[in-house]
Amino acid sequence: MVTIAPSILAADFMNLQSDIQALQGNDDLWLHLDVMDGHFVPNMTFGIPIIKQISKITSIPLDVHLMVTNPNFHIVELKDSNIHNITFHLEAESNPLKLIELAKQFYPKVGISIKPNTPVEEIELDVLAHCDLVLVMSVEPGFGGQKFMPSAIQKIKQLKELQDTHALDFIIQVDGGINNETAKLVRDAGANNLVAGSYIFKNDQSEYANYINSLR
Repeated sequence: MVTIAPSILAADFMNLQSDIQALQGNDDLWLHLDVMDGHFVPNMTFGIPIIKQISKITSIPLDVHLMVTNPNFHIVELKDSNIHNITFHLEAESNPLKLIELAKQFYPKVGISIKPNTPVEEIELDVLAHCDLVLVMSVEPGFGGQKFMPSAIQKIKQLKELQDTHALDFIIQVDGGINNETAKLVRDAGANNLVAGSYIFKNDQSEYANYINSLR
């Protein structure tokens, strides 16, 4: 089953608790939380206090995507927030393997992400062997609602080939411009975890489940 990770960046923040609770009951679901610091990416979102509050109101596994210049700080500060997966950017860390080892002390799963202009080859094989998830950005990180970049397809295929060649076991997640059409493209390429924001949250809460299932 393909896991769907609704991104709350597209939710109604005046009714955030209600939007999150409307997702309860869907199988194979993560809740995707984009943390932006205004430095690594030009936009800013929410920080540690909001994530800690969200962790208290839902049983959906939390999937935190750190788009920050200092992922080490956030990884340590969020360690008691009941997060299922935490992902940091390869471009933000000079020693990704060391940071993965640190994060694995606190989180069930640890992922690494690459921007659209970063080739898969930049991720060293020993890093791939130790991470639980690779997030392929199919838009430039920083803002929701962007159009899917087809170059992500080849990256997903490369990651799937590396998995098969070296018997690696990591989730292939894709984020950016995911809808019922692009979802099929990335699934066929090998992705098994899809982040979607606007496609889900632009609808009435009663329709969330239908749109989530359409991505599978």
